[in-house]
Amino acid sequence: MRRSGWLIPSAESSHWPGRGLNGGVGFEPEVRKAEGELDVSVVLPVHNEAGHVEREIQRITSALEASPYRYELIVVDDGSTDGSDEILAGLEGIHLVRFGRNRGTGAARKAGTHLARGRVVVWTDVDMTYPNEDIPRLVKELEGFDQVVGARTSERGKMKALRVPAKWLIRKLASYLSDTKIPDLNSGLRAFRGDVARQFLHLLPAGFSCVSTMTLAFLTNGYSVKHIPIDYRPREGRSKFHWWTDTKRYIRQVIRMIMSFNPLRIFLPISLGLTALGTTKLVYDWVTRDFHLATNTLLIFFAAFQMLAIGLLADLIVRSNRPRDAVDPASL
Repeated sequence: MRRSGWLIPSAESSHWPGRGLNGGVGFEPEVRKAEGELDVSVVLPVHNEAGHVEREIQRITSALEASPYRYELIVVDDGSTDGSDEILAGLEGIHLVRFGRNRGTGAARKAGTHLARGRVVVWTDVDMTYPNEDIPRLVKELEGFDQVVGARTSERGKMKALRVPAKWLIRKLASYLSDTKIPDLNSGLRAFRGDVARQFLHLLPAGFSCVSTMTLAFLTNGYSVKHIPIDYRPREGRSKFHWWTDTKRYIRQVIRMIMSFNPLRIFLPISLGLTALGTTKLVYDWVTRDFHLATNTLLIFFAAFQMLAIGLLADLIVRSNRPRDAVDPASL
């Protein structure tokens, strides 16, 4: 059947495990709340990963089977065209969601998180880059925190000359906006409290920047984020990174981050700087022009006022859109 523009398999073809891949029971999503909450929901976006998706799912399954957690695997096929959809359809013990076309990893993660029954939701990829056997460790590290992020100790992938500076810039900006040191903003391996995350799903973009958006949404709303170092391996299959398209996305992400989370951290310093510049120019005009005010001095003061007004308006919008019945942080 269809719901919200994406396909949900019927009870006959979808398996929701009570714990693990063995003994899964299929049922419609409307009934899933009655089955009780699980410990962990792992959300896996898949787009053209036919060569290794089954191995990766088995690796995740083995790690969770050896853990004390009751879990489920929610696999979102994001419009695959290489046969990944057929492979996934033949796997037991997963809940498979299919998009009719490629909509982006952010849209896939959002759909999977909406369906998640677990107290903890885990995001990761199936391209063999992340140490997914460490998922139980991330869940354990979540105790006392609202989100745990696997911070990569190395950079992989193509076009590193473009990716590394762009990621560095966004990471520094995010650290400034959140007033928190962020060692890895874009990591795709993370575990977080599902009840907290659902407050911010409407903010997620459709593309890769959904992971950085989730980090900032937690930090700027008073929730704790812990980073633990992880290994990062070369990916299998073809990278989805496109240097021009994704560079534009990084630029848009910078603007979105500024306007969505803490606009006064940007606009207030600019306004104060322009005010200081205008004051200096005003003194210069009085000294050199016999107390006559130059037109460009007025323009500087007007620009300072505009920056302050835009910042205050943006901050008002951000605050008014925050959840009114916010979930308490783990520290409470």
